[in-house]
Amino acid sequence: MSSDRRKDVVRHLSDEDLDRLLTEADDPKVVRRLTFVKNLYEGDTLEQAANRVGKSESTGSRWAQRWNEGGLGQLTPNFGDGRPPKLGEDEQEEFLELLREGQPWKQQKIQHLLNEEFDVEYHPDYLSTFLRELGLSYSIPRTKRPSRPDDAEEILDERLDEALAEDDNQPHNKQEGDEEGGWELDDDICTDGGTVVGFFDASHPQPWDNSRRMWYVDNPHIERPLVRIDEPAVGFYALNGESIVSFPEDQTKERICDCLERIREQNPLAGILLVLDNLFSHTCEYTRKRASQLGIDLVFLPVGSPDLNPIESVWKSLKWELSPLIVESAEEFRALVSTVFERLTARVSFAGNWIKQFLDLQKLS
Repeated sequence: MSSDRRKDVVRHLSDEDLDRLLTEADDPKVVRRLTFVKNLYEGDTLEQAANRVGKSESTGSRWAQRWNEGGLGQLTPNFGDGRPPKLGEDEQEEFLELLREGQPWKQQKIQHLLNEEFDVEYHPDYLSTFLRELGLSYSIPRTKRPSRPDDAEEILDERLDEALAEDDNQPHNKQEGDEEGGWELDDDICTDGGTVVGFFDASHPQPWDNSRRMWYVDNPHIERPLVRIDEPAVGFYALNGESIVSFPEDQTKERICDCLERIREQNPLAGILLVLDNLFSHTCEYTRKRASQLGIDLVFLPVGSPDLNPIESVWKSLKWELSPLIVESAEEFRALVSTVFERLTARVSFAGNWIKQFLDLQKLS
């Protein structure tokens, strides 16, 4: 999908000024980058604009970000007077390829690679800045599940396209071998107001599950009653509708359907597209039929792919925020979970990358 990825470009310069700079430039590196920006001005995708100047899409993405943030000064920071960069442009491309082949990396190993391959050494305090400027991220690597297919992203993309293209007059979620009858929309359900897209998942936050480091004068202990929440928190993270969290006593198909009914009650005037995992109580015929009656399209994630569900990030942030708090009762903790979940799910940013990769907004109208 990246081949169609377009980049909003800030027009720091008029077309005439950009053409004048191209005419006057005598450094091939400057010409190449200004030509790239001109290609974006004229409507090229990132991949097209980068290809025209012999660069990869990832390099084009970095150039576009620098241009948008600071114009010519950020795009060509080392091509005027002053000390040249330790790694030239071609060497940076080679360096990135080596990093891709051997990732993930510890910082000491990266410094060793720079020494061995390029005879270059960066100050440790600057190396992390340099790596981020190249587009690297510093995060905990996810363990790939053996059951996850190699083309998980493509599978999810196809399922989303199929769901958005479905005929509203046909039964939703029906699979071969399901019984006939009972898949039609309930009479009082309205799906004419576009499509609400959301993510469904259960979690089990606990008030005693500390996940934050904090400052203490003496020993790091908190004295508080050990409150335990037995039932799961089940959440619906809506991109363009009303998000909901509830606390069913279990995750049986009946309780899951109760949650679907609450989602429909809070989002009464639109079709609902729900991305969720493959728990049996989600995929069974009982749940799929009830979802169809409610006008909810269920889009199941590829097996072993929880990272493709943005609500996972919501739960992670919620647990981190609530873990050091002191509560007196399970009821108080449920209220806190509800309040924080409502605030967090008001932010679309948890699904920002997912939207860019999978969602065609025009299909939601």
